Amino acid sequence: MSAASVAKVLSGTELSKETKIGLKKQTDALAEHFNGFKVHLVIVQVGGRDDSNVYIRQKIKSAAEVGVKASHIQYPKTITQTELLSEINKYNSDPSVHGIIVQMPLDCIENIDSHLITNAVSPEKDVDGLNIVNEGRVAIGDLTGLIPCTPNGVIQLIKRSGIEISGTRAVVLGRSKIVGAPVASLLLWHNATVTICHSKTKDIEKEVSKADILVVAIGKPEFVHGSWIKPGAVVIDCGINSLPDSSKKSGYRLVGDVHYTSASQIASAITPVPGGVGPMTVAMLLSNTVQAASKVANIIYKSQWNLSILPLKLQRPVPSDIEIARSQEPKNIMILAKEIGLQESEVILYGNKKAKICLSALDRLKNIKNGKYIVITGITPTSLGEGKSTTTVGLVQALAAHSKKNTIACLRQPSQGPTFGIKGGAAGGGYSQVIPMEDFNLHLTGDIHAVTAANNLMAAQIDTRIFHEATQKDQALYDRLVPTVNGVRKFSSIQLNRLKRLGINHTDPSKLTAEEIASFSRLNIDPNTITWNRVMDTNDRFLRKITIGQSPTEKNRTRQTCFDISVASEIMAILALAKDVKDLKERLSNIVVAQDINGKNVTADDLGMTGAMAVLLKDAINPTLMQTLEGTPVLVHAGPFANIAHGASSIVADLLASKLVGSDGYVVTEAGFGSDIGMEKFFNIKTRYSGLLPSTIVLVCTIRALRMHGGGAIHPNTSDTPEEKEKALSKGVENLQKHISNSVKYGIPVVVAINAMNADTENEWKIVRDASLQAGAIDAVVSTHWENGGSGAIKLAEAVISASQQPQEFKFLYDLNMPLQLKIETIAKEMYGAKSVEFNENILNKLNTYESKGFGKLPVCVAKTALSLSGDPNLKGVPTNFTLPIMDVYVSAGAGFVVTIAGEISKMPSLSTRPSIYDIDLNTETGEIIGLS
Repeated sequence: MSAASVAKVLSGTELSKETKIGLKKQTDALAEHFNGFKVHLVIVQVGGRDDSNVYIRQKIKSAAEVGVKASHIQYPKTITQTELLSEINKYNSDPSVHGIIVQMPLDCIENIDSHLITNAVSPEKDVDGLNIVNEGRVAIGDLTGLIPCTPNGVIQLIKRSGIEISGTRAVVLGRSKIVGAPVASLLLWHNATVTICHSKTKDIEKEVSKADILVVAIGKPEFVHGSWIKPGAVVIDCGINSLPDSSKKSGYRLVGDVHYTSASQIASAITPVPGGVGPMTVAMLLSNTVQAASKVANIIYKSQWNLSILPLKLQRPVPSDIEIARSQEPKNIMILAKEIGLQESEVILYGNKKAKICLSALDRLKNIKNGKYIVITGITPTSLGEGKSTTTVGLVQALAAHSKKNTIACLRQPSQGPTFGIKGGAAGGGYSQVIPMEDFNLHLTGDIHAVTAANNLMAAQIDTRIFHEATQKDQALYDRLVPTVNGVRKFSSIQLNRLKRLGINHTDPSKLTAEEIASFSRLNIDPNTITWNRVMDTNDRFLRKITIGQSPTEKNRTRQTCFDISVASEIMAILALAKDVKDLKERLSNIVVAQDINGKNVTADDLGMTGAMAVLLKDAINPTLMQTLEGTPVLVHAGPFANIAHGASSIVADLLASKLVGSDGYVVTEAGFGSDIGMEKFFNIKTRYSGLLPSTIVLVCTIRALRMHGGGAIHPNTSDTPEEKEKALSKGVENLQKHISNSVKYGIPVVVAINAMNADTENEWKIVRDASLQAGAIDAVVSTHWENGGSGAIKLAEAVISASQQPQEFKFLYDLNMPLQLKIETIAKEMYGAKSVEFNENILNKLNTYESKGFGKLPVCVAKTALSLSGDPNLKGVPTNFTLPIMDVYVSAGAGFVVTIAGEISKMPSLSTRPSIYDIDLNTETGEIIGLS
């Protein structure tokens, strides 16, 4: 009787083809649903055995058939175990890699533990299923993970036979880690009664004869004969052996561990060799790869986070900010990172309460649609502040913790100047704070220090270069700038950039003429034109003007200069506006620090500074992940001075947050000061560079501030009647209405957030609400987030969600093609309400010069007082009929804007008579910081 007429042939070749067709549909669906998502398998090979190469080519070919990208990474035989483990770890950490296999056997000179290597592959990427974690899952019946490929293929072939596995008796010959043991476990968890036979089993023939399902993986050619087999049994032959055969061209034939001819006459179904289990191993490998990739894709693109919320323990009266902050234990920052979809390789831990997020996450998430973008601004602030940061935190707590919306707050890092000066901290307040607030308010992850270092390195290079040019002849200067090192003389990359700008085509230092040497070597900086100051992150008024170069070693080359506060450095603005590392470097290279004696710009690139500054900022470019009191995510990044720069957190933080929250989520970011300063710069500078358009403006106000703008006191006397208070408020709401008017000019819906305080009355809230709606806001909501945390801002969150669905007709305040003077006048008249703008002849000449040098199409950053809509801090409410005086103008070419100084503006704040220093202390017994607020 022929085998074909007795036993059904279980063709692994046919089943693998069908499996691969299904896998191709899955990869196509992944690409379609997840914006071109590509499944990626990495095949690691050590050495170059011919048999391994055959298997690898087969895997690559099969991968291509199902739409899987397969990368073959081959290492030399000389690789060490440590090196190989390190390489595998790179692929474990690479989010673009979804599956990793290490081709066995390892063809190496060094003694490498193959079990250690297979266990080094991340269980989530171990598509061979050989990691001990995946084996353990199979052993305990958890079949949701990556199942070893050959055993899984065996099960699929058994199912193909039509036999019901449950209730059958199964015998497995062989107990290997790769096949026998996991096959037995799989059969067991498919409810078969399983016997495992091995080299020590007595009377194997008798055990085999009991099997309804027989799986043979014993490694002996044609070991099992048909006479052993129970009639009607299903036989799966996992072996592949070569026997001499002179009739074959190759001189050998391939056989399994079962004598096929005799067994096929007894069994009901049997796998051939070759063409049985082998093809299914590759199919299951690809199936595991697609499964692993699908899991990753679903995590990346999932619509809803599963945040573990930290409950608030509300107390009355509300304790101090630091007491509240310390009463809440932050969750481990890695837990939060994983909750919002970040991968471990994208998180750089700074302890367990804060972490840097690598910008590589942006590339991984690039195809995700952005979430809704909310900007927080405010009215003209008072000396007590109106609570923009507190409102930002309260709103995100309401959205993320209570409304279950994916939401991230993006905040600036506070400068230590205000922290030790007037504020004592800026982490929010009450039950709407970022924690740990001590970390937030102090060094955090060192970004401001990195900015300080980069800025001051540039300052040192400027003065040092002037000194060396003044004290050396052309050839000596050139020889030192382009030295011979180990017998080789060559230009550095940044020096080649300078040669190109000068039109010098030589790249061999020996080929330059004397004239070219002089042109290359001498920047000829005019000291009177230097605009680059040194910085420090401390309020120190006595550094507002200093003299440098007084040491005898500087040979009487003194000049007057000054220190700015670090957050006023152009580098801080660049950090906030750069979209990635490449953009950061380009902006750094464009910084103009002075003019030469011929009036040409001298840039950071001319000084050779670009790469060095980028190195100092390489970690600072990554946003810092923290959390609110309720355990919702916050990205803290950059802290540009809200006068001299644009006063908003970084673009990269907003971009990253927009991808992490997904299309149905929300990103809430803050613009410094009121709508006239912070919001205006946010739209006309930051939005131009980021490309992110807000869907809602939240305008924060307080009753006490509006009462002050109406002529009342911030702290009214107890003898003031309600009528007197309301009269001042009714006048003061004009300031709020002006800020609403400023906001609606951009075509974005405005929601007014009334930051409630205990002394407020219902009628005062009604006055503000009515005035808000009259001025064009779509809603005005009382929010008690300071007192109640996120639960106190639920109505505000609902209003923001509703507003974000409204149609928008966004427009910038001015066109970049407008002359600089007209841009300044437009801002002054439209945002501040100025009647006119005063320019002296020197300012007008500067503006004309900037336009002639190509800076005319940059946006304008007007620096003025935040305490009034005008340029005079003493004018409250809504000043009219005033003239805005322009005192100075300069270009921040790297940041990408022209700075206009309106009125008296200092870039170095001072300490008050009684700064917050007096309240800040360290408890030496507990290590706690005292006095931050």
